[in-house]
Order: sequence, then structure tokens, then C-alpha cells
Amino acid sequence: MYPPASPAPHRDFISVTLNFGQSYDGSKSRRRRSCWRKWKQLSRLQRNVILLVLAFLGLGGLLSYISVADQWKAPNGRSADEQKMRPANPPVLPAPQKAEANPEDVPGVLPQATRRHFRRGPPNLQIRAPNKDSEDRRLDATQRREGTADAAQQEEHPQRTLVSWRGAMIEPEQGTDEPSRKAEAPTRTQNQPAPPNERQKAVVDAFRHAWAGYRKFAWGHDELKPVSRSFSEWFGLGLTLIDSLDTMWILGLKKEFGEARRWVSKKLRFEKDVDVNLFESTIRVLGGLLSAYHLSGDALFLQKAEDFGNRLMPAFQTPSKIPYSDVNIGTGVAHPPRWTSDSTVAEVTSIQLEFRELSRLTGVKKFQEAAEEVTRRVHALSGKKDGLVPMFISTHSGLFTHLGVFTLGARADSYYEYLLKQWIQGGKQDTQLRDDYLEAVEGIRKHLLRRSEPSKLTFVGELAHGRFSAKMDHLVCFLPGTLALGAHHGLPADHMELARALMDTCYQMNRQMETGLSPEIVHFNLHPQKAQKDVQVKPADRHNLLRPETVESLFYLHRLTGDPKYQDWGWALLQSFNTYTRVPSGGYSSISNVQDPHNPQPRDKMESFFLGETLKYLYLLFSDDADLLSLDAYVFNTEAHPLPIWAPA
Repeated sequence: MYPPASPAPHRDFISVTLNFGQSYDGSKSRRRRSCWRKWKQLSRLQRNVILLVLAFLGLGGLLSYISVADQWKAPNGRSADEQKMRPANPPVLPAPQKAEANPEDVPGVLPQATRRHFRRGPPNLQIRAPNKDSEDRRLDATQRREGTADAAQQEEHPQRTLVSWRGAMIEPEQGTDEPSRKAEAPTRTQNQPAPPNERQKAVVDAFRHAWAGYRKFAWGHDELKPVSRSFSEWFGLGLTLIDSLDTMWILGLKKEFGEARRWVSKKLRFEKDVDVNLFESTIRVLGGLLSAYHLSGDALFLQKAEDFGNRLMPAFQTPSKIPYSDVNIGTGVAHPPRWTSDSTVAEVTSIQLEFRELSRLTGVKKFQEAAEEVTRRVHALSGKKDGLVPMFISTHSGLFTHLGVFTLGARADSYYEYLLKQWIQGGKQDTQLRDDYLEAVEGIRKHLLRRSEPSKLTFVGELAHGRFSAKMDHLVCFLPGTLALGAHHGLPADHMELARALMDTCYQMNRQMETGLSPEIVHFNLHPQKAQKDVQVKPADRHNLLRPETVESLFYLHRLTGDPKYQDWGWALLQSFNTYTRVPSGGYSSISNVQDPHNPQPRDKMESFFLGETLKYLYLLFSDDADLLSLDAYVFNTEAHPLPIWAPA
């Protein structure tokens, strides 16, 4: 037998796999193939549910990212448009605010960057006129703030291209500057206010009672009908609410202001097919929004003002550049009133304060240019009588119509008021405005001024084709305050003497009525007669519309003379309003008969100017602080909305 063969030697082998252009991936591809196999094994319903969940999570993440990015871009919580609208250093009346308060719940408050030192809300501080002793210190501080703000503004966004009626020592002429974002009101110091005195508290109570009726029965509508507990519409823009914004701020009504501000933010829309009167909507809506912006610093009001101003501009598109009286803010179609083809002089010449200020704030020149073109054309017209103007003007020819009729009442009154106030607003640089005003005052003295019998009351009548009428509208009672304001700003001192005399007359127009409230129109007795009063009233003129003109002039006379009798007269008027016009369920009503204290016959209407003007002027009249809304820092428009006086160039 053969011996068994020896076993073959043991060999070890190493297997090497060459895979050019690829690298080892730790079996990830295998895992991916395994996951894909498992995914394919799922039912269609299961796969759809998983895809839906993933899509929802992705969308949520995207929205969160956008929200965080916006907060980084605008740390103060405002939109880019809002920041662009806001001046670098607006004149602001600051107000205390709780640190833990929710900005959405605080009146007029928007989230603020920490570098801002002013806060929002109704005022507990007052704006005062500049103090010469500290002027240098304030100037240095202001320059530092403006430099910082300008630098920040340049970083944030590129520079913008400038583009109803109410009814002695002279600065050298320097010319009127173009509107600019850098044009600011005079520097003001801010001080803690004195608490309201008893008379001011009574005004606050009256406002709250009126506001309660409006809030309950007419919220968001134009005017309250307090007797029927309903409302009336004129433009459908919440006139009473907008007219009252700055009044609430001045009176310190935080809650009411905040609620109104939220309505403006959420409900006030101008995209509506409605005709508005250019004059009435300018002085009430545009003026109210601009004033609310200046007092609160809230950019919302300036945004709304610019939007509204743009919608009024079609009214100026006439052959003569004299604007139509009415314009549709939705369609942009403007037209004269239905009863005439003309505009009234007071309407077209009493919109300049507001449009000029809108240009100054926004840098958009078209508002100021359109309004000032009207002033220039009226200045050059013939048909005046020693500075007095007729009541009507043609939008086609640009000429006065109905010549030979001159009044300081309806349809002409605020023309004279705005001559003076434009001159003051512009820093007393435009001597043409001043000279036209001075000429008109002399025309009043020469043609319209008379004295009544038996008390020798000085009054302003009317002239129709050379025939004098002893008729005087209550609207004319704006004149004492305007004359006093002019004298305060350096015009002849005898203007103040005339203001005092006319103030006495306006008070007597109220005092000689059984209710203590003036009728809409009076006629003065020119001839001595037994048992005859100076003031006579016709049956058709016995109504009182809660007008502000008497208390407006009382405010100016007291502020500029310090005579306490004007406060006492205003207090008597407030008592009469409370006695004969107050409606128990809320609100105040105009009345039909000021001569019947037993049945004054409520007319069931509370005009917006009762809250916007009458109560505001009463509150300021009763103030113990002569610098509250200083007449050296502010000029009031014809609806009592304060706008800043421009700093000299």
C-alpha cells in the first residue's frame, strides 16, 4: 500500500476589490437602499400622511424665519414704511407709561428702540416756549441728536428726493424756504404739568360725557345724534373721532385716546366712493391727523394724513388752479357744489396751514405748491375793497364773483385768519401775507366797524353794494382772538385794544340771551330806543350749534393779557352748555332757541367741533400754565388743531 499523501500546505488569501473613482461610504448606500425599500413597503395612505406632516413643518419653519428676519430689520417693531415716514427728531409731548404694558394696549404706543427717550400716550408733560437762558445747551444737545439720527437714517434708507367754513416790530423778509424733512418746530423744553384745576376737571367731565354718548351710539360714524341715540354721516370718516384725537391727548385721557387710535389703525380707510368737502375735510381730518402726529409722535397718523392728502389733490386740477369745493376720495373726481359753479373764498384760502405742514413733514412739495398757488392768485386779484374780499371765486376764470359783498362771517371769515397764521407758521418771513392781513384789518375798521346802542358795543357788520348791515354772525367772534394773536407777534398794539372791545361784544351776544348762549346770527341796534337791548335776534337765527368762536377768543385774550375775567366768562359759558345742551344719556345737542330756557328745543346733533374745538379751548382757557401749547411754538388751525411754528431758516 502506498503511504497516504502528505497534506497540502495551508494558504491564506486576501481579496481586494478595486473601485476606481469611488470611495468607501460606510455602507450608507446600502442603508439608503434599505430605507427606500421600507418606504416602498408603506401603503399610499401612510406615505401621504408623512409627506403632509413634513410639508407643514417646513412651512412653519419658513414663516418663523421671515418673522425673525423682520424683527432684526426693524427692532422697534415698525414697518419700513412707517420708519421712512417718521422725521428724525419729531416734536413730541411725552407721556408716562408703565414698563410692563403691552404696546398694543397702550394708547398711541408703538414699540420703541431703546435709544428713544420719548414715550407714547396722552400727555403728562407740556410743551413750553424756548428759554433763552438754556438755549445754547439745548442747541448743542439738539445738534448731537440730529447728527445721530441723520446718520442712522442714511444707513437705514437712501435720501428721499424732495418733490363747511368757520367759518410794530416786524421781522425782515427772508423768503420762504422749500419744504424739507429737516424743517422742525422750535426747540422746546418739557416739564411736568400742573395737575388739572377744578374748572379743567369740569371740562374733562363734559368731554367724557360727550364721548360716552358718541362711543355708545355713534362709534366710528361722523356725528352723534344724542337725543335719538343714533348717528349721522357726512363723509363716513369718523369725523368726531378724528377731530377729538388731540383734545383727548391734551386732556390726558389715555384710555379714550388708545381706543380711538386702534380704530384709526384698523378701521379708517379712505378707499371709498364718497364726496368730501375740501375745506371741511382738510381742517378736520387732515388737520386732526397732523396734530395727533405732532403731539403723540405716532407715525400711524402721519401715514394716514399723507394718504388722505394725496386723495384731496385732484380738487386742484382746475383751469384756474383755484380748487373745486368737493372731491371724491375714491375715484379722484372733483367738482363744484351742486348749488353753484363757484368755490367760496374762505374754503380755498383756509387749507394752507395743513397742506404746507404736510409737505414739510413728508418732503413732498406738491401739497404746499398747490395750496400756496391759491394764495398767490387771490393776492393778485382785483375786486377787493381795502383788503376785504368777496365771498365767492370762480374755479374756471379764477376771478372773484358776486362782487361788492363783504363780510367776516360765513364764506369769508377764515381767509383773514389764515393770512396771519400762515405768516406766523412760516416764521414771519413772508411779508406779503402780513401786509395783506394788515390791509384787511384797516379795511374792517374803515367799512365794517360800528358801535351799538345803548351800550356802545363795538361790532363788525357787513357791506353789500355800499349798504351797511348791522348783522354779525357768531362766526365773527374768531376775530378778537386773531387780533390779539397778531399783536402778540409784533403787529400794532391797537389791534389788542380792538380785540378787547370785540371780546366784550361777543360775550354780550351770549350773556344777553336767556340761556346764556349766543344765537347763530345777531343784529345790533344802531339807534337809541327805550327798552331795547343792543342785541336783537330774528326767529330764524335763534339756534346755537355748540360753536367754539367765543371760547376760542377768550382763550387767546386770557393767555395774552392774563385777565381772569375771561376765565370767568368761559366758566359761565360751560355752565350754560351743561344746563341747556347736555343730554342725560350721553352727548350734547345743539339747540333751536337760545331765548327759551324752559324749552330750548334740542336739534339732536352734536357737531364734531364741540369736542375738537369748544371743549379744547375751554380746557386751555382754564389752564394755570401759560406755556401749555405755547403760542410761540404752535399755531392753531381753524379747527383748533395745533401745528408747530417753523424754525427760522
